[in-house]
Amino acid sequence: MDYKLLSELLFPNVTTTPEELEEKYPPRNLPEGAKVTRFAPSPTGYVHLGGVYQTMVGERLAHQSGGVFFLRIEDTDAKREIPGAAENLIKTLAHYGINFDEGATVDADGKVIDNGAYGPYKQSERAHIYHVYAKKLVAEGKAYPCFTTDEELAVLEATDKKAEVKAKEWTEDAAAEQKAAMLKMREFTIEDVKKNLEAGNKFILRILADGDPDKKTPFGDLVKGKLEIPENDEDFVLLKSDGIPTYHFAHAVDDHLMRTTHVIRGEEWLPSVAKHIMLFRYLGFKLPKYLHTAQIMQLDENGNKKKLSKRDLGANMSDYSRLGYAPEAVAEYLLTVLNSNFEEWRLGNADKPYTDFKFNINKMSVSGCLFDIVKLGDVSKNVVSKMTADQVYNYLVEWAKEYDADFGAKLEADPDYAKAILSIGRGGKKPRKDFGRWDEVKAFINFFYDDYYTVIDQIPESFDKADVKAALEKFADTLDMADDSNGWFEKIKAIAESLGFATDMKQYKATPEAFKGSVADISMFVRVAITGKTNAPDLYTVIQIIGYDRIVARVREFANNL
Repeated sequence: MDYKLLSELLFPNVTTTPEELEEKYPPRNLPEGAKVTRFAPSPTGYVHLGGVYQTMVGERLAHQSGGVFFLRIEDTDAKREIPGAAENLIKTLAHYGINFDEGATVDADGKVIDNGAYGPYKQSERAHIYHVYAKKLVAEGKAYPCFTTDEELAVLEATDKKAEVKAKEWTEDAAAEQKAAMLKMREFTIEDVKKNLEAGNKFILRILADGDPDKKTPFGDLVKGKLEIPENDEDFVLLKSDGIPTYHFAHAVDDHLMRTTHVIRGEEWLPSVAKHIMLFRYLGFKLPKYLHTAQIMQLDENGNKKKLSKRDLGANMSDYSRLGYAPEAVAEYLLTVLNSNFEEWRLGNADKPYTDFKFNINKMSVSGCLFDIVKLGDVSKNVVSKMTADQVYNYLVEWAKEYDADFGAKLEADPDYAKAILSIGRGGKKPRKDFGRWDEVKAFINFFYDDYYTVIDQIPESFDKADVKAALEKFADTLDMADDSNGWFEKIKAIAESLGFATDMKQYKATPEAFKGSVADISMFVRVAITGKTNAPDLYTVIQIIGYDRIVARVREFANNL
């Protein structure tokens, strides 16, 4: 077989050489040890938590080493592509603090464009590059055409990236049948090729596998450790009939020319490693280092681990926007999942940003990582508690404008008032941790707004209503906004004493039968009247923010309704 002639017949218009591409995309000029990583999603739907999980690994590895982190859009499957998905992905990742040094980006008009010298960064625009290496493989007798019927082509063209990842299980008979069919496909002549081309028949391009599945190749994965991979003996597809590459071929060419040093992807790609080892060897490329990350799991209703599916709460990144998680909180939580030593680091570095944490591949989980939305809530409360009132206000308004317009309008109507509310309990060594999501804030601060004020908790019936009413009226009569917190509380104690309630808690605990209640109960009457709740922030501060007229009116109305 004259393989050189065969390559010219199949790719007559390809005149660029691999050497010219090597010159156009030279090795990067980076410090020793710098890592070049990428995120290479398909624009076929929503942004999955697993995608953000993997981008954090790539971003940390690149930026901690002085390297480059880039975005490549793998859009070779036009049938599954969703309009706007790539743009949404870029904006979503930026929201979570994941920014790329180069690659696909969104311009001022919202269009995806290239930013960097190693593009195009959309695979659909790189067909001419893949064909250069396809021609090279054919010329070297490492790939061959397969002319098929329209029905067979339809099946092959339906293969997408998701389908390519699935490991196939064959019975002995099926394996033998497949092997025989593959050997038959290899039997053709130059004349056969010429006739098919003259007839306008399409072809797919297959690799000519030289592997022996009974032999194993050692493979070192940076997460999974040392593995032994059976050699590949499958003539898998490199180019589909429309000239578009499969994931296997495209990623090998792209990662080499873009000078990727570390490929981060899910462990579901492990069955394909043998194919990729073969491809890099055939192409004469250095194999990058691989990190096959563990799947994100969650517990089902029976306490068993299962993969976090797209239908589960927390799988879609839009869930976090809708519920109102701060992006820093989600990122910090993911670091607790990614590195087993992050929480220990956080305890010793409470005031440092999570980006100061030194991510370590060796601390990554080898088996499934457990997603725990309850723990996410705890992490989020810690993160939010350390924010300034301005930060909380800005996030809250942004969220409310999309998900609770009326609440957002109230917040924007008087920013200083809203920030004063959000300042309660902030700062200090033990800040309040009332909420970890923006959709929880309204329930905590609703009583500051008359339209939202409602009585949720009732004063226990064990107290005489006459005493409750008297306590509230005395409070309204004596309230003076000029009082400091000590003077204010002294008046509460005076009210308690006048009504037969203990002013000394130790005395009350020693002889509770001697009193109608304690000063704490008087405070509770006032708290419920003002906030509608038995549990609320510091009452003196609440009064100072709401103001005299509204406090007195609210307390008197509550007393009259008893």
